[in-house]
Amino acid sequence: MVSGGRLELGLGAGWNEQETKAYGIDLRPMGQRMDRFEEAVEVIDSLLAQEITTFHGKYFQLEQARCEPKGPQRPRPPIVIGGGGEKRTLRIAARFAQHWNLPFATPDVFRKKNEILLAHCEAVGRDSSLIMRSVQIESAADQDPAEAADNAAALFAVGVDQVIFTLRTPYRAEKVAALARSLETIIQ
Repeated sequence: MVSGGRLELGLGAGWNEQETKAYGIDLRPMGQRMDRFEEAVEVIDSLLAQEITTFHGKYFQLEQARCEPKGPQRPRPPIVIGGGGEKRTLRIAARFAQHWNLPFATPDVFRKKNEILLAHCEAVGRDSSLIMRSVQIESAADQDPAEAADNAAALFAVGVDQVIFTLRTPYRAEKVAALARSLETIIQ
């Protein structure tokens, strides 16, 4: 077991045209991508959690399908849904995610999207406390580490559970170390 049971399965509908072209994937219009994505998440959830999956959808047809071997996480690895689309992405997160990641958001944007996630959870009968919330923020190599720590603290203050820093190159060791030291001041 490579991960020691620490795998999180990050899923999204796709957005990067250059990336999808490199893989030979047709980046369909957003509505079609979201339809396929929602159905795919339902299939993946079942394949990883159930012994046998039968599924008849618009895009996927499975008959007595198995996905073995199962990993050590039960009922399956946590699913991470990334994005902030209010009508579809957050509804899918409410249905399936154990972890929701909102990329590059301010505290105000997070607060608004989180309220929408809460409403979707209520609509599908899901306990919203079962979903970890993270925000991805970008930190430039020349950004003041104290400013980056303040940005993270502001996100924690509005209910974010985890802040993920995306560091722009160059990754100079002294800058990364300074950022880590600044973050230690807000993480207890």
